[in-house]
Amino acid sequence: MTDPTLDLGPQALIVARLVAGVTERQLDDVTPCPAYAVHHLLGHLGGLAVAFRDAGRKDLGTRTDTSPDSAVPEIAPDWRASLPKALDELVEVWRDPTAWAGETRAGGVPLPGAVAGAVAADELVVHGWDLARATGQEYEPDAAALHASYGFLAAAAQDPGRGGGVFGPVVRTPDDAPLLDRVIALSGRDPGWKS
Repeated sequence: MTDPTLDLGPQALIVARLVAGVTERQLDDVTPCPAYAVHHLLGHLGGLAVAFRDAGRKDLGTRTDTSPDSAVPEIAPDWRASLPKALDELVEVWRDPTAWAGETRAGGVPLPGAVAGAVAADELVVHGWDLARATGQEYEPDAAALHASYGFLAAAAQDPGRGGGVFGPVVRTPDDAPLLDRVIALSGRDPGWKS
């Protein structure tokens, strides 16, 4: 799946730059996530950063046991400071090889550490794309994180118990489409989505 040599730092930095580029006027804009406005997406990014930070630490509790589908996430009042800080903490935890070892939990789901690390990379890649598309920003994900995301989503799409995708039905896309488009399609999103 993914191993401790994957550094989430470059992708987290890309996401942090996208977060910094969000204007107050864009907070209520639509995103490729049908139930989320931009402010919900920012809330989700903050929540997943904290949940996967704790999953990497094996600090299991409410933050690692709460399903992301349990409620529409709300943005933290201090999101401009707290979200980048949570991303930095996530990166530091997953730079420790022990985060990738053993068992942990995220979203209430027991996972091997290596799978949780791959899910964290995937979340940063896909939701980075969501945020960039919703706010009209340029987006080029970190190549290593993008490949990890593709590996995770392609494997999940083959799992008959998932019904074809992790986040929704896989969107058909040409085999020779750019890797980012294939990742986004595997996530159940239309790579051509525009606000």
